[in-house]
Amino acid sequence: MSRIKVFIVEDDPDWIKAMTAYLNKEDDMLVIGAATSREEAVRLAGTLEFDVALMDICLTPGRLDGIYAVMELLDARQAKVIMLTSLEDEAVITQAFTAGAVQYVVKTDYRTLPQTIRGALRSNNPMDVLLKEFARLKRQEQLQPLTGAERELFDLLEEGYSQPQIGRKLFKAESTLKNQVNKMLKKLRVKSSKEAVEKVRRGGLMPEPSDREETGGGDGIGKDGEG
Repeated sequence: MSRIKVFIVEDDPDWIKAMTAYLNKEDDMLVIGAATSREEAVRLAGTLEFDVALMDICLTPGRLDGIYAVMELLDARQAKVIMLTSLEDEAVITQAFTAGAVQYVVKTDYRTLPQTIRGALRSNNPMDVLLKEFARLKRQEQLQPLTGAERELFDLLEEGYSQPQIGRKLFKAESTLKNQVNKMLKKLRVKSSKEAVEKVRRGGLMPEPSDREETGGGDGIGKDGEG
């Protein structure tokens, strides 16, 4: 079986060592080289044969030189680039995709790297990924005022669960659930659960799910949380 050749560009040698060992455990992956600076990355890109590059956004503290390295690397080699970052900054991530990256991974989520690397090979349009990430970040922004419990409730509403179904699923009394719904609606500045879902979808440009449309039936949560 042909293995996916990975090139790591990261200014922390210890992180390179750890990720090399981690990725090489995958049967279909092999780290074939690494660089610790923008200049070294561009130089090696002209000689190494690799399929995917993992590029740190900040190769120099306080500078986004990894983004410029993406453009230079792609000039030298046809490959897919995944950005590595410590923070989910919407503006910075947008710059990375504009430069040609097809995906990004927050370093603390390194366990998702194997899956992300495989997905990067299937991604042919960076703009598709950019739009999906933009939608995800906007959705998080819309739901930021909610508590964890309210977020769980909203997710169930969005999936099409009715009030009785949510009550049974979360083991909540009707009065408790209604009070929680009303607080959630107030935070989102809407008057009904349907309006809440539509507002978040519009704000995050999220498509409406179709897999649970039949679940709600005629007893969905109505205005002010009433079933």
